[in-house]
Amino acid sequence: MARAWLVCASFLAMVASAHGITRGDFFPFGPSAGDQELDPGDDLTHKLELDKPVLFFDGTFDKVFINTNGFIATAEPKRESTYIGKLPAPFGMIAVLHGDLDTSDAKGKVFFRQDSSPDVLRRAAEHINRGFPDDQEVNPSHVVVVSWVDVARKENDSFADSIDKKRNTFQLAIAAVGSSSYAIMLYATDGIQYTNTPVGKKSVILHAGFSKGLVPGFFFSSQGPYYRTTDDEDTSISALAEQTNTGLRGVWVYEIGTSPYFTNVAPGEVSQLPTEAPSPASGDTEEAPDTRRIVYTNGQQVEYPPFEPEEGQIEVEPVQYQPNQPSNPEVVVVEDTVINVNVFSYNLGTCANNRNKCSQFADCKDHTSGYCCHCRPGFYGNGKQCVAEGKPQRMNGKVHGQVYVGNSPTPERFNSNDLHSYVVVNDGRSYVAISDIPQSLGPSLMPLSALGGVIGWAFALEQPGFKNGFSIIGGVFTRQAEVTFLPGNEKLTIRQEFKGIDEHDHLAVSTTLEGRVPEVPRDSTVQIEPYSEIYQYSNNLITSSSTRKYVVNLPDGSKDDTRTFQWRQTISFQGCQHDESARDMRPTQMLSVDQVFVMYDPNNELIRFAMSNKIGDINGGKPEENPCFTGRHGCDTNAVCRPGDGTQFTCQCASGFTGDGRTCYEVSRPVDACEEGSHTCDIPERAQCSYTGGSSYICSCLPGFEGDGRVCQDIDECQPGRCHQDAVCYNTQGSFTCQCRPGYYGDGFYCSPERTKTQCENHRDSLLGVTEFGPRGPRPPVGQYVPTCDEHGNYEPMQCHGSTGHCWCVDRNGQEIPGTRSRSGSRPMCIDHGEVKPPIGPTPRPDVYPLPPGTHLLYAQSGRIEHVPLEGYDMRKEDAKPILHLPEKVVIGVAYDCVDKMIYWTEITSPSISKASIQGGEPVTVIRSDLQSPEGIAIDHLGRTMFWTDSVTDRIEVASLDGSQRRVIVDSGLVNPRAIIVDPPNGNLYWADWNRDGPKIETSYMDGSNRRVLVKDDLGLPNGLTYDAQSSLLCWADAGTHKVECTNPVRGDRRQITEGIQYPFGVTSFGKNIYYTDWRRDAVVAVDRYTGRESDEFQPQKRSKLYGITTAYAQCPSGQNYCAVNNGGCTHLCLATPSGRSCKCPNNAVGVGCVERDSGY
Repeated sequence: MARAWLVCASFLAMVASAHGITRGDFFPFGPSAGDQELDPGDDLTHKLELDKPVLFFDGTFDKVFINTNGFIATAEPKRESTYIGKLPAPFGMIAVLHGDLDTSDAKGKVFFRQDSSPDVLRRAAEHINRGFPDDQEVNPSHVVVVSWVDVARKENDSFADSIDKKRNTFQLAIAAVGSSSYAIMLYATDGIQYTNTPVGKKSVILHAGFSKGLVPGFFFSSQGPYYRTTDDEDTSISALAEQTNTGLRGVWVYEIGTSPYFTNVAPGEVSQLPTEAPSPASGDTEEAPDTRRIVYTNGQQVEYPPFEPEEGQIEVEPVQYQPNQPSNPEVVVVEDTVINVNVFSYNLGTCANNRNKCSQFADCKDHTSGYCCHCRPGFYGNGKQCVAEGKPQRMNGKVHGQVYVGNSPTPERFNSNDLHSYVVVNDGRSYVAISDIPQSLGPSLMPLSALGGVIGWAFALEQPGFKNGFSIIGGVFTRQAEVTFLPGNEKLTIRQEFKGIDEHDHLAVSTTLEGRVPEVPRDSTVQIEPYSEIYQYSNNLITSSSTRKYVVNLPDGSKDDTRTFQWRQTISFQGCQHDESARDMRPTQMLSVDQVFVMYDPNNELIRFAMSNKIGDINGGKPEENPCFTGRHGCDTNAVCRPGDGTQFTCQCASGFTGDGRTCYEVSRPVDACEEGSHTCDIPERAQCSYTGGSSYICSCLPGFEGDGRVCQDIDECQPGRCHQDAVCYNTQGSFTCQCRPGYYGDGFYCSPERTKTQCENHRDSLLGVTEFGPRGPRPPVGQYVPTCDEHGNYEPMQCHGSTGHCWCVDRNGQEIPGTRSRSGSRPMCIDHGEVKPPIGPTPRPDVYPLPPGTHLLYAQSGRIEHVPLEGYDMRKEDAKPILHLPEKVVIGVAYDCVDKMIYWTEITSPSISKASIQGGEPVTVIRSDLQSPEGIAIDHLGRTMFWTDSVTDRIEVASLDGSQRRVIVDSGLVNPRAIIVDPPNGNLYWADWNRDGPKIETSYMDGSNRRVLVKDDLGLPNGLTYDAQSSLLCWADAGTHKVECTNPVRGDRRQITEGIQYPFGVTSFGKNIYYTDWRRDAVVAVDRYTGRESDEFQPQKRSKLYGITTAYAQCPSGQNYCAVNNGGCTHLCLATPSGRSCKCPNNAVGVGCVERDSGY
């Protein structure tokens, strides 16, 4: 009986999927469910204080407003004339079915409640998880349920009597799930009887969707983001009860808010419906009782008797969904809902596995609760960022935003204006310059010397016992300041993101200005009085405030009145909390600023600030007379002043300089031979080069090899006992593989004369193993479907139900193919897939091999991707094997992610981009929409992004490796783009366009900026590109000129490697060799880059065209970029550039959840 009840319950769910939901499928509602009721009437609103807040777009709300008119709001709605018939609305709105509705006749009802009961939470979880099947399952903790039951539209007196009124019934459930909120909308089959409402003398369509409302600006508000689920056609309203995005007709789910970042409303992903509900198994079931207690329908309460199990029958209890718990109790998953992407984060751990997170000029120290980094003597900073004492510091960045001047209605805009700063550290003097400032703005910015004040505080001259900003928090922090000018109350906001020390030893910063400043007349000068500012230090936060005075000297020589502005700022950072000594930091310090100089140069459109900065005691006291603190010491600008007794001091050259301190000379900088490739270690597949500082390094052989690191030889791991006794061991470079002998089956570590059961056989036997035995052997109970397997253990293409007679087609995994189920007595035509290899990656099966260790060439050929191992630079042709079978696909481009060991490829038969692990597993399609002919593909293993070309849309795009955050970066000037490669450490992108009328090779930064043509002369069909990081050479294979050529993109020199080749398509490089695929020869050809001679050729057993080729490295190439750590501080896409990185938003980004920052800072 228990089994019968479950079968029938499943049947009812299938029926609902196929035929739609009824009111009985709603969340329980009405007085019996504990609901409150909205007063009858028209345009009535009730404020509901929430037990748990709701996330909506990028906001958090602890109350909502429930309205008669088919929606809830995040702010109290104004009169209905301001929003009826409008979506987006001027306020935050979740429109379930929004129009001019009326419950004055007492037949229509609006019910609402908050609910945390297990049954309601379970129902909400089922709807959400069914709508997002590929996401991690969720478990709501709180639900708000609002039901509009039999609500009529508000009609004119000329319309029919209320008895004949049409009525709509629908429901909304808002589920809170940790850092997300979901909206579940339910529309009954008979619940939509009208699709529009009258407004005045015209009829207005109903609406459904989500609107953030108006977003306030500094001087006006603009419409915020919105998401409509219906359009202006009646059919879109009717479709709400007929279609779905959850697989259950009439049920729709949406992710409507996330924290800390929000991109857009995300709809459910299951729009397909079953074509027909299966019949319940006969002879073994009873009619399933309805366990629903009370529902509210047509204004009447209808009570269903509870289901009482018969005596001796097992009662089926509802089980609340629980996420999977770790099987190892020592493994704890910590979910941090507050993520600050703008700062480095110290994690619990030890120095053993976190030492690389410290500065190269710092030591790592373990504490009881974690580790901390400490700058070494001669350096200062927070340990993650350390600079040499006494060395002048530079700051570079860009300025963005807009500023209104005086009463002007038009803002002055900043478009990545350059900001440069220089600090003479040993006297605390800082200089700041901002370029491209127009005369209409420049004079009015002169009072804002504080634009560069933070750099003065960071490197201020230190009174003994006190520390400047960089000594405490390093160079990664966020500063936000609010300026209020008096007496006009003009307000300006300054936000600066400091990204630390870049590869040029410069502090990187991005500045944004928004607001209004009082006007300073042209040709005026500004005099700023000395000032003091008290900085208050607490855990990861520093605050300060002050009042500044300045005098405007007018062009006629007269002085304006002394003006003032109030200044308030906060500086947020991430410090190390594990160091007890850090807690002894003084809670307050005073920054003293004098000798302030400001100037605007109208001819060069340049504004300059200069000031002297000292940090010390807030109580003032007797000024320190030592020249090291007064700045009157005479030490070289590249020296540190060391105070002695009284007025005594010494000058000491900073690290990297030599001399007597009064005069210092720069010494030769240390060379990292490992990074530059000038070391003498063996090749990367056999040895590792480790930089030890200065110009020193250590060579060591990789596991599986032995030697002194400069010469490493393979160790034969095929020792007795490594593999199963019925297996053969094969030694490989740095490793070994095991393979079962003929007649045995297994992975080589275990072999058996019996073949391992297939998926179909396990499925079938698991059902037969628990069935009863009849006179002719095992027989499943009536109504039980048991799959049939062929002689090889695979699913038969056609499967039939033994009891009902229904048959259907299945794929090779046994999954039913939608639309193939036939009625009893008829058979569908199913395609036999018995001889086609399934589209899977390498598995332990004897005929498909995982990729062994070492470096390999991966190339595409017809419907598969194959690999050729490399030994040194030679192709081990005898070990070449397919790694991935992709029947009926035409694979063009191939790329390799050395971090996750994944292959990525493009294919043009059903245009898509996919990936698969080289260790085995199902291929995963990551992008399939808005593609027409994707060809070239490249992976940024540092920034975790992929780039591709499309020769039909003529675009270059970028996306995250999972296919999300997609953005077009080049969409003009392309005709036939194909090959594309990236140089992640240097932030460059290269591509070839084989346009027969004008072939060219171009480059840009990885964000698409700074685009330029590298090569355009003497090209024919440049099909393939490759970049060798060791030699900095960009090489291409040309099927028109029949040459392989190279150039240095920086120097622009060009040289021929070889000529006379036939028809190259793809090209890659490794060490001294260039490898290309050739269509005429059906081969992979190796060419020595130094001699220009062909050194080898490999022809696969299957002779057909070879397409893309790439190198799968044993280890990721050396090098870093800004995006490799913490996503470069970006909220979404981080795209490297030569001097830093750009933060970019995907093309579908909506709202302020995504923050863009231009190249560099």
